Amino acid sequence: MPQQLSVVNDIGDKHKLHGLDHLRALAITYVLCFHYQFFGHPAWEAGRVSNFGWTGVDLFFVLSGFLIAGQLFDTVSKGKNISAKEFFIKRFFRIIPPYLLVMIIYIAFPLAHEWGHLSPLWQYFTFTLNFGLNVEKYGTFSHAWSLCVEEQFYLLLPLIFLLFNYFKAGKRAVYLVVALFIAGYIVRFLNWHYLVAPYLNTNEFGARFNEYVYYPTYNRLDGLLVGVSIAGLFTFYPGFKEWVNKRSYLFLGTGLLIVFAAWLLCPQQSTYNTVILGFPLVSLGYGLILAAFVSPDNIFYRLKSKGTSLIATLSYSVYLSHKIIIHLVQNLLEKAGMDKNSNITMLICIICVIVGALMMRYVIEKPALRIRNSILARCM
Repeated sequence: MPQQLSVVNDIGDKHKLHGLDHLRALAITYVLCFHYQFFGHPAWEAGRVSNFGWTGVDLFFVLSGFLIAGQLFDTVSKGKNISAKEFFIKRFFRIIPPYLLVMIIYIAFPLAHEWGHLSPLWQYFTFTLNFGLNVEKYGTFSHAWSLCVEEQFYLLLPLIFLLFNYFKAGKRAVYLVVALFIAGYIVRFLNWHYLVAPYLNTNEFGARFNEYVYYPTYNRLDGLLVGVSIAGLFTFYPGFKEWVNKRSYLFLGTGLLIVFAAWLLCPQQSTYNTVILGFPLVSLGYGLILAAFVSPDNIFYRLKSKGTSLIATLSYSVYLSHKIIIHLVQNLLEKAGMDKNSNITMLICIICVIVGALMMRYVIEKPALRIRNSILARCM
């Protein structure tokens, strides 16, 4: 899950951020609802709507691809050189300090482990957790897999940009996007066919699906590539952007219908339909919705909401800490005689998650960003 869980709002268009904040708030809310099912929860919380919460990660991937690629495309379109140094400094101070805090908590306090064990520490610190992850054994902080996907994306994308600039590839870069999408689709199908499907009726199926289909970066490129594609089209083809703007509600409606179709076709996360249709449909649907939300003629482009703005701002901290907080709060409430599966327990847990995220935001994130800005002012 991951970022737009940690993308810095470096875009100057304040109106555009309103629409993106709504989507970011939706994504983290959906991820939180999906993960809450793995703890004590009210019966209603485990329904079809919450089960589809796995797609919140895909919405984050679309947002990340759009925002990060958009910043790089904007630099290229203005004839400026991409500064890899600036890019990585920004990413480091936005992502690493809160991440290290959570890692320290997990390492120092075993009671914070929600279930299973921590994976080998080197996988967390090299952001390779999403390869070979057996979630049944190493369930603690397993949701960091999506941050690993994004970190690998952040590492490769600016390097690819620099390489294409060096060879003056220009608009031929579109062929790379298409090739990556096709290659990822084929690999995902082959992994399903040879490594997962043979275990369909065994106890190993769920773990193998996660390990060989759901977690690896090469299987989860759909959302990132959709976001990158929209950013590229909007940057280099302003006429196309204006065309979308005039039809933003058509794009929004089409995107919602596609996501709804994916919901109907993929009632469960680990199915053949999800592998073949679910991932691309969800990414395309969320991409069309994003295109609508960043169109000036759309109401969501202009709509201000302090609630979604706050949730969006806290999304990265919520993502990192929500499992620890839910786990600890539920255990404390159970000792006090409260039912883990009650609505009031869920409400208390959500409030505690928000409070914890606020604390992390002001104690860790904001000071880290001030340090980042100071370093950038001296170096750039």
